[in-house]
Amino acid sequence: MNELSSVQDGLVLVVFAIVYLGMVLGSLPWLHLDRTGVALLGAIAIVGAGVMTPEQAAQSIHLPTILLLFSFMVLSAQMRLGGFYSAVTRRIAALPVGPTALMGVVIVVAAGLSAVFSNDIVCLAVAPVLAEACLRRRLDPVPFLLGLACASNIGSAATLIGNPQNMLIGEVLRMPFAGYMRDAIVPVLAGLLALWLLLAWAMHRTPPVAEPDPAQLAALAPDASPFDRWQTAKGLLVALALVGVFLLTDWPREVAALAGAGLLLLSQRFHSSTVMGLIDWELLVLFMGLFVVNHALALTGLTQQLVVWLTVQGIDLAQPATLFFTTLGLSNLVSNVPAVMVLMPLAKGDHVGLTLALVSTLAGNLLIVGSIANLIVVDAARRCGIVIDWRRHARTGVPVAVVTLGIAAGWLAAR
Repeated sequence: MNELSSVQDGLVLVVFAIVYLGMVLGSLPWLHLDRTGVALLGAIAIVGAGVMTPEQAAQSIHLPTILLLFSFMVLSAQMRLGGFYSAVTRRIAALPVGPTALMGVVIVVAAGLSAVFSNDIVCLAVAPVLAEACLRRRLDPVPFLLGLACASNIGSAATLIGNPQNMLIGEVLRMPFAGYMRDAIVPVLAGLLALWLLLAWAMHRTPPVAEPDPAQLAALAPDASPFDRWQTAKGLLVALALVGVFLLTDWPREVAALAGAGLLLLSQRFHSSTVMGLIDWELLVLFMGLFVVNHALALTGLTQQLVVWLTVQGIDLAQPATLFFTTLGLSNLVSNVPAVMVLMPLAKGDHVGLTLALVSTLAGNLLIVGSIANLIVVDAARRCGIVIDWRRHARTGVPVAVVTLGIAAGWLAAR
């Protein structure tokens, strides 16, 4: 089906508008639907209205991206079940260093782990352990938790496997892994240094917290998996092997990652159902629903007309500066994954992949809703009795986003 009727065009436009309204609001008014439910319902409406057959809808889903994302979810599940994240966090928290040095270690480790294992997973596993460890040391946990979220976002921009939107960009645009990493590493490292300087300066005004109640600490202690040296080593070996394959060979990333996931599922210790229980199926469904809805919009020809109209108005997404600010705004409006899905077909040029990946990721630090990693950290803090509202997040997130995006803008302009 290459052309749609005018009625179908209108229907697709309505569905697209409703779905992206759900992305903006996080749900639809009066309905118990989150972003995943909205995207899935939109895809169902597209197929149910005959805009696409089920087969055509399936073909519109970019399977390599889904396979890569799923495979790294399996890898991260292996590391969580092996107790790796909790063991690393406790080891860091026990270091005999001052608060500013400890913050530096947290930032470096969170960024490094996020570049390989995905920022959302790292925050989910590390945040509750870090909060407990800070309270034991009579340190205010809020700066460290915000440092974890910001560092995870920044560090994940270093590679094409650090977060879902980078996986999408890398797979759809077929970007070379080593080439992207070489281009992104400078602004990422500079951004991490800026993050540490901003947080270290603010921490000098933060007094120590009161001695925690042992009963409170016992309640805060997360139900983490015990550290398993063999299972952790198994996961790390697969992760290092995959990075080596990505850097040194042209073997399709999704195929290599799927093979690695298959090896990890061959386990005498962890039942496959346990691993599958840690997969973020909702994120995978969100991706698939948005693929279908966005492809339906492309079939109408409206996106091409929009590009022409914007160009006539002097808004050319082929220009790096225009794409930079459009990505920044849209990422904070509808979240980074939907923003990237909308902008990728509209923007043309060699700069598109690097700009989209850096800006959509770094923009996640601006607002508390700008990144899933932020929400994960805030939720973990709340369960520990630590309140991080949008104002407290903004006092850190806004300057961090402004500085790191400024660094990225300068780097992209210099290139």
